Order: sequence, then structure tokens, then C-alpha cells
Amino acid sequence: MKPLLYLFAALAISAQEPAQPAEFEHAGITAAWKAYADVLSFGKGQTLALLDDGCDMKRPEWQGDKVRVTFDAVDGDNDPKHEGKGYHGSTIGIPSSVNHGGKRGVAYNNQIAVVRSLECCHCKIADSVSLAKALQWVIDHHAEHAITTVNLAPVDDLEHAEPVSTEIDAKLKQLRELGIWVSAPAGNHHFTKGISWPASQPNCFAIGAVTPGKDIVTLDRSAKIDLLVPARATSSSNAILCGSAMLLREAIQKSGYDWRKHGADIASAMMKIFQTTGVEVKDEKSGLAFRRLDLMAALKRVMGR
Repeated sequence: MKPLLYLFAALAISAQEPAQPAEFEHAGITAAWKAYADVLSFGKGQTLALLDDGCDMKRPEWQGDKVRVTFDAVDGDNDPKHEGKGYHGSTIGIPSSVNHGGKRGVAYNNQIAVVRSLECCHCKIADSVSLAKALQWVIDHHAEHAITTVNLAPVDDLEHAEPVSTEIDAKLKQLRELGIWVSAPAGNHHFTKGISWPASQPNCFAIGAVTPGKDIVTLDRSAKIDLLVPARATSSSNAILCGSAMLLREAIQKSGYDWRKHGADIASAMMKIFQTTGVEVKDEKSGLAFRRLDLMAALKRVMGR
């Protein structure tokens, strides 16, 4: 009977539409869903912390038990509603986490922690004060809420060739030591000499983009970029990768794969796996070469099938 059960599981997944069909196919996500339908839970038991400008908690995508916990690091309460110029955090979790209305994000069975971390996703360095509070909240509560992954969503829309020292740096270092994945979008201005803050910072993975369906580097990029993901904006590429990191973490845990040969902590090791299994993409404008996410290849490396 098991082969029939596996077939039904695969058919159930294929009946659902990816949240971003072209992007998911290009990144090897839809193939991974089918190949590992009988092995992975696709995010179950893990929580993704969305650090952005708040969320409309009345949206249908975030009803039921999808949202595990909420917090407002700006006001110090548990109501993450948009205030001021906020708008972005209501949708940033869709590529990684949605499981509603026939649409599925990468890790569609995960839960999310909605953390309002600043007034608007188009931020300023001064927002490091509230962002540091948000990151500290994750540090304090990651075990309680099974937070394995952080989508640090803001961008300051500037071209930083070097890191900018702020209050968030010590928090990022501690999260990396805890093995918690933290990544941020590089930015969307076609810069070639630098990327947005906070993606520019140490211990934060910087995520760029290629054009969906084509391995052509687009939007902001520099030597700081850790990985490219097919997307029309780097906020989406980072969201897709956060979901992918949750699947890779589960694959490592279930297979017993020795991640320590790739890094001092599991987050660094997962990025190394993504890089070494990813597709090489050369960028004519910057003269740099990057790696593009291939989730299917990364899972195959870990699962051995």
C-alpha cells in the first residue's frame, strides 16, 4: 500500500499551485515537492520570523494556526498592525509560507512569527534601534516558538560597498552562533558596487536575483551577495530562500547528514550546500560570478536520492 500512499501524496502536492509558478520551477522547488513528498513535511514544526513593517492580521492567508506568535518591537506590544508608512509585511510571507486558496509557498506547512520591526520596509540606518530589539526578541524566544529562520526584510535602498556598524551586528552574530538562518534582500536598484543595509552586514546572508526563467543577474549585486534566486524583486528572492532553508534544515535532520563539514554552524553549512549545488551565473555588468538556488540539487546532496 505504501507506493499508493506516496502516489496520492505526490498528486495532492501537484494539485496545488505554487505561489510563484515560474520562480519555483526555475529554482527546483516544484521538482523538490514531488520528489520528496513521501519524506519531508515542508516546514511543519518550524517557525519563520518575518521582521518587517507589520501585517494586516485580518488577511485570510494568516488565519487559523499559520501565525504562531506576534510582536511589535517598535511599540513593545503584541499587535503588529501596520502604522505610519507600513505596508510590506502583509505579503512578504506568501512566497515562503502561504497555504491558502490553492496557493502554496515553499515551506507551506510552516508557521510564522510576525514581528513589526520598523515603520516602513524602506528603512534608514536609524531603524537599527528597533530592528535590534526585534532580533533580540527572536534570540529570547526562538526555542519557545521553534524559530529556525529569519526573513530580515527591510532595505535602505542605498549602495553599500562595505558594512555599516550598528546595533544589529551583535544580534546577528548571536543568531548565527545559535544556528538560526538570517537573510535579507540585496535591493532593487540595479546597483553593481554595493547592496542595501541590512543585507550588507556580517552574519546576514545577502540574497540577489536572476530573471525568472533565465539565469541573468538582475537588481542589486556586489561581492557580498551569497546566493541568487529567481524573482522579480529581491524581497521575493529572499522569501523564497527562507522557505528553502527550512526544507533543507528538515532534510539534514531526517537524513542525519553531517553538515559540520560545511561550516561552524548549521546556517553557514546550509548556505555552503546551496552554493556548491547551485547553478553558476556570471554577471557581465559587475564581472562577478554567483550561484543560483537549485533546491532540488541541494536536497539531493543531503538526502542521497
